[in-house]
Amino acid sequence: MSEFWTLFNYILLGTIQGITEPIPISSSGHLIILREIFEIDAEGLSFEILVNFGSLIAVLLVYRKDIIRLIQNGFRFLVSKDPDAKSDFMFIVFLVIATIPTGVIGLLFEDKIGDLSRAYTVGITLLITGAALWIIRNLRGNKNDGEISMKDALIVGFAQSAALIPGISRSGATIVAAMLVGMKQETALRFSFLLYIPVSLGLGILSVGDMINDPDMDALMIPYLLAFMASIIASYFALKWFMGIMARGNLKYFAFYCFIVGILCILFMR
Repeated sequence: MSEFWTLFNYILLGTIQGITEPIPISSSGHLIILREIFEIDAEGLSFEILVNFGSLIAVLLVYRKDIIRLIQNGFRFLVSKDPDAKSDFMFIVFLVIATIPTGVIGLLFEDKIGDLSRAYTVGITLLITGAALWIIRNLRGNKNDGEISMKDALIVGFAQSAALIPGISRSGATIVAAMLVGMKQETALRFSFLLYIPVSLGLGILSVGDMINDPDMDALMIPYLLAFMASIIASYFALKWFMGIMARGNLKYFAFYCFIVGILCILFMR
């Protein structure tokens, strides 16, 4: 494979990861589909970690004001028990609680989940993602940030763990669950993407050793870096765009997309 084609492949995968991570159509599923269509060999763990970390940086940039407020009010409540800061403190607690199911299930079933990384399987799970999005297409919740309960957090957390299966969108699963328990669209979106932060950070920390020992790291440093940058830029603009889509309640279009791509994968990528 030529050097140019190698660089193009990695930039393409980084861009697709970036676009599809924030929107509810499964980034992992699309990477698997692209790899099979174009026969791209970019399956190293380091690559996965870097492009996901690129999406994490984009989420941090978009939600930086919310993150700063949560941190400040969380410390304020811990130090002075200021009642005005309690809802933000509890929001952090519920994010931690919602992270637990994904961590436990991911560790227990890591090998079995890896066996599902086939485009045909992604086709089936995209149909499931599409059906879930169709169910909530007209929902309008009434719960604000301060009205989330521990039960709500656990339900969203278990929904996120379902997204360990390629083709089940992480953002889609968490937003669907959040809206089914009654969260407003803005609250559901914020909870979903702030929940991405501890999951992505945890994956990165646990995988530092694997990255250091990755035999491809030196040879593919430039392609990895370009994919990383592409992921940041694409994730940032995709997330900003998706926030507008959520505000207008147009989730049905993502359901249609998942149905179409899922059916095509099942028919042509056995």
